[in-house]
Amino acid sequence: MHNCKSFLPSINNNSKILILGSMPGVKSLEHQQYYAHPHNRFWKLMGLLCKHNNLYYIGYETKLKILLEHNLALWDVLKYCEREGSMDSDIKNEIPNDFIKLLKKYNNIKMICFNGNKAYIAFKKYFPELLCEYKHYKLPSTSPANARFTLENLYQVWNTAIYIDNNLK
Repeated sequence: MHNCKSFLPSINNNSKILILGSMPGVKSLEHQQYYAHPHNRFWKLMGLLCKHNNLYYIGYETKLKILLEHNLALWDVLKYCEREGSMDSDIKNEIPNDFIKLLKKYNNIKMICFNGNKAYIAFKKYFPELLCEYKHYKLPSTSPANARFTLENLYQVWNTAIYIDNNLK
């Protein structure tokens, strides 16, 4: 069992949409980068959503900067957990991040998007009151383990939730 610690949030005062994963996987923890596994479709999906086709291929800091320019913030629901491997189903002894403090500091956040079921379930467990205060979407995971959704399917669902339903572009 490995001790896993999440990263600091990528957020600024202009952020309107907070995208939450559960906990970075093994590759992400090794590289200290969100969604570092080469088969995770997160960065390809964000490239489509931000209309920045080569987002997947550019440097990590630039990726984060582009998301922030599109008012998209990133973080994880869990601050700490124990887990063997990268599967959310193997998470044990979890501790959440402090969303009360984060959302108070960054009060332009209008919506929370959960990248997968585990992120939503963990958030709901620790912060059910925030689900009543914020518009939120439980979106299909960009993980390679979610092979049921193609990149195009992910784009359709995520784009509808973030931009079409909310006009937040």
